[in-house]
Amino acid sequence: MSTDHIAERTPDDASGRTELTITTAAAATTSVRFYSVAPGYRLNVRSGPGTSYAIVRVLAEGAKIPIYCQRPGEAIAGPYGTSNIWDNIDNGEYVSDAYVLTGSDGYVAPHCS
Repeated sequence: MSTDHIAERTPDDASGRTELTITTAAAATTSVRFYSVAPGYRLNVRSGPGTSYAIVRVLAEGAKIPIYCQRPGEAIAGPYGTSNIWDNIDNGEYVSDAYVLTGSDGYVAPHCS
């Protein structure tokens, strides 16, 4: 069975995030917000929530990322403080929340299952 997806982005606001609304034929509307990576940083994307996990890719400076869910992991010091929160940005891909402008020191997305 295939599902049709319709995506629509809303403009950036002062917080540095973009919102993507995904509508599927089989489900209700789901919103995924995009957040800015700290200016001047190329951010390592890892296969799990810590620096002991493999780097799977590197995000370019100025990248905006979705956060699908978040989980605790290794505490990392970055431009937005020290945090043990790791953001899931794709299947099996995590970045430290200490490098992402979320506007919060806590969770901004559901906990990963």
